[in-house]
Amino acid sequence: AVLLCSNFVVSLIKDIIPSKVRIPSYIVIIAGFVTMVDLLMNAYVHDLHKVLGLFIPLIVVNCMILGRAESFASSNTPFKSIVDGLGVGLGFTFALFILGGVREILGSGSILNFTIFPESFSPAIAMILPPGAFIALGFILFGYNYIEDKRSGGQESQTKEHCAVD
Repeated sequence: AVLLCSNFVVSLIKDIIPSKVRIPSYIVIIAGFVTMVDLLMNAYVHDLHKVLGLFIPLIVVNCMILGRAESFASSNTPFKSIVDGLGVGLGFTFALFILGGVREILGSGSILNFTIFPESFSPAIAMILPPGAFIALGFILFGYNYIEDKRSGGQESQTKEHCAVD
């Protein structure tokens, strides 16, 4: 079902997705369908869902790995590919630590059992729930883009030019 639906959606939008964001876009589409199947299995065939457990979400991780292999390793030397794999892996791990840290601080007011805020702080419970990851990611990307904008002297980003759909 995931492959059928993903292929259908990708074929519908392939001409409007800029080449620079093609692979991440496809990963998001596949991740969306994998998540839908995971939720449906949890709701309607819970025993099977318990047996499969972590394997369904691992499809998304494998998709990201295959996407990176297709976009970089397939067109570079083995040494560059190893360095890229190490760098991307460490970068992804760092991003997960930052994302988890932001969610933990805002969702519980502490990190590693060290209280950050005074007792009057009311934690944002939504931050420790799955949607909180998207909210935190939005804040992190906002901060990153703000810093990049300040560092570049306020010049307009080239993103519009690269992501424009003709």
